Amino acid sequence: MSAEDVVRALLARGETVATAESLTAGMVTVELTSVPGSSAVVRGGLVVYATDLKQALAGVDAALLAEHGAVHPEVARQLAEGARERCGATWGLGLTGVAGPDPQDGVAPGTVHIGLSGSSGSSVESLTLGGDRGQVRRRSAMAALDLLLAHLKIPVE
Repeated sequence: MSAEDVVRALLARGETVATAESLTAGMVTVELTSVPGSSAVVRGGLVVYATDLKQALAGVDAALLAEHGAVHPEVARQLAEGARERCGATWGLGLTGVAGPDPQDGVAPGTVHIGLSGSSGSSVESLTLGGDRGQVRRRSAMAALDLLLAHLKIPVE
């Protein structure tokens, strides 16, 4: 899997993508836009590293953030939906998690939630990734691209 595969699939389907990234701080968007021709399919990306920006820029429910913190599956889902809606894309990806080395709000390093939003609804994939901070971030970005690509391989209805 590569960002090139994702861009190629989006082009073939005439669809677009946008991201709202926390722990990856734009890495997914960087990967996608490194592919020539990606400007036809990448609408934009929100780097929402700070918790308050998840609400302000991506529209994540403030009560959810207050109750559960920034690292929660529902936060990832709402990030994906916010990216899709605010950027006017066919697909939205939302990533939140703990890269480490320390826990965040009692959540262990390597905990990652990836949200995906499309016209037929939203879903979340939760992962536990090993490695150092950089490895967790890179693996999270690649997992997000894999998740999107898996959905792009489903025939258009």
